[in-house]
Amino acid sequence: MDRPDQTTHFGFRDVPLGEKQTLVNEVFHSVASRYDLMNDLMSVGLHRAWKDVMITTLDPPKGDQPFALLDVAGGTGDISFRAAKTAGAGFHATVCDINTDMLAVGRERATKQHLDDRVSFVEGNAEALGFADRAFDAYTIAFGIRNVPQIDLALREAYRVLKPGSRFLCLEFSTVDVPGLDRIYDLFSFKVIPPLGRAVTGDAESYQYLVESIRKFPRPSAFADMIGAAGFSRVKWQSLSGGIVALHSGWRL
Repeated sequence: MDRPDQTTHFGFRDVPLGEKQTLVNEVFHSVASRYDLMNDLMSVGLHRAWKDVMITTLDPPKGDQPFALLDVAGGTGDISFRAAKTAGAGFHATVCDINTDMLAVGRERATKQHLDDRVSFVEGNAEALGFADRAFDAYTIAFGIRNVPQIDLALREAYRVLKPGSRFLCLEFSTVDVPGLDRIYDLFSFKVIPPLGRAVTGDAESYQYLVESIRKFPRPSAFADMIGAAGFSRVKWQSLSGGIVALHSGWRL
């Protein structure tokens, strides 16, 4: 049971731990229908390349052998669809997301892409997954872990549901490590993205939260320590685009 005085971050604001999930849900209810369009605009299309790196690293089998992917916080299905298109006939992805609006977008996209037999959608909480122990061959989470109120619980759940020999992959915004680029990135994040969110979705406040939440997320080395503390082995990360994002990985041995 959470103590009443426990707090977490909602962007730059400190909020009671129990309130963060409600606030995050409101953000994604607001932006769900334009979420993928905004990803293209905010990243100037780079999110596609970052996700391709994630799928290449995942390397789902091309044959008929069963391979079960759990894609957490992947409501619109982007990661699962990419994986399904590169994998063999034995592949199946389960998208688990806490937000019903995001899941609705994902289901509609799956039908349009004729992938609804290979990708299923389940409402669920990353901190308490409704799946059996050792049920999946891989776990992915892209740009979602920073929105989880208790990241340590989500990481332990990831470890629990993975089979021995399976891999955890997390793509998340990180800390820019190129001099000069950090200032440009801050200017773009705080001066361009919220007004862009207002113009495209009618909601600047949600995008203000999203850019603030990136700055509050742990640095790569600290997040790697959290992954290791959850039980994962051979933990490492790869910085992409000058540190704008990082791909973290660990093995459930």
